[in-house]
Amino acid sequence: MDTQFPTLRNDLILRAARGEDTERAPVWVMRQAGRYLPEFREVRKSHEFFEVCRTPELATTITMQPVHRYTGLLDASIIFSDILVIPQAMGMEVLMNPGPQFPNPLVTPADVSKLSPVVDVNKELKYVFDAITRTRTELNGEVPLIGFCGAPWTLFAYMIEGGGSKTLQLAKSWIFRYPEESKALLLRIADVCVDFLVGQVKAGAQLLQVFDSWAGELSPHDFSTFSFPTLQHISTNVKRRLTAEGLPATPMTLFAKGANHALGFLAKNAGYDVLGLDWCIDPVEARRIVGDKVALQGNMDPNVLYGGRDAIEAAVKRMCEGFRQGKGGWIANLGHGITPGVEPEDLRWFFECVHRYSAAQNNS
Repeated sequence: MDTQFPTLRNDLILRAARGEDTERAPVWVMRQAGRYLPEFREVRKSHEFFEVCRTPELATTITMQPVHRYTGLLDASIIFSDILVIPQAMGMEVLMNPGPQFPNPLVTPADVSKLSPVVDVNKELKYVFDAITRTRTELNGEVPLIGFCGAPWTLFAYMIEGGGSKTLQLAKSWIFRYPEESKALLLRIADVCVDFLVGQVKAGAQLLQVFDSWAGELSPHDFSTFSFPTLQHISTNVKRRLTAEGLPATPMTLFAKGANHALGFLAKNAGYDVLGLDWCIDPVEARRIVGDKVALQGNMDPNVLYGGRDAIEAAVKRMCEGFRQGKGGWIANLGHGITPGVEPEDLRWFFECVHRYSAAQNNS
């Protein structure tokens, strides 16, 4: 399949994701194509958010913006899209004003009947696949392209809460009041995720990431009961499908934000090649917990980017020293997505510091 695309010239992140030692840490950041970039804001002046997602030409343009701006510093691109395209594909209306809003969230299990009984991702999410293929060609082999989806628990929570929430009271009420119905809906979402991720590989994605942004809102028991089974279901079935369909073996990353209590368990049982870390765990401790079973990704606090160049440099140096202790691949990143007020040149400094200190640490 890869023969239809330009030859990849930088495979650093693919090697790190497979646990190999690399000459320096590959680096990218979550939400790197986003509102902190003036060129992104310029596009958004005349195009609504989901219009951009659904227009492959625009999605490619925005995906390429940080690649062009930070030429030679970035080691991956991530397709411009949103985790909430899956609820949309399942038949729910989602608006962005400016955060996500569901005009008709799920209130009781009876509302699940309103969802599409069958989701054909090749029809409903073709625009994402088209954007991936277009972007993969436009990248011209400069860096690999990451595809992604939201995790079932995170999507489930949005579909019930109707948007963001500080407490997730409504979503948690569901799992406690309707545990079996909740598990059934979570699995239904997971099956769409599997189809979507496999479709992204067919379209040209070279890595995959699953974002469980609200994993940390669940107790360890509830995470293992409601979120983990679907995360394992996704990794198992995506890898099975890729093999069965003769598609490339594609590294998979799980970012279960806030679920550091489960790191060891996830490393042994979840079936992902890479575990993403938030900034609330020390890299040395994370590596001690997971051993060399998986690669790690992360994990500087995104708010350090507001602290000035000395603070950024010091934090990157500590991060590099921590991750380079012990064996196993490491992908440098933030501990969550970059926020809109960051100065683009301060992010450039972050990249430059990662290049310098991860190479020095690796060679020491």
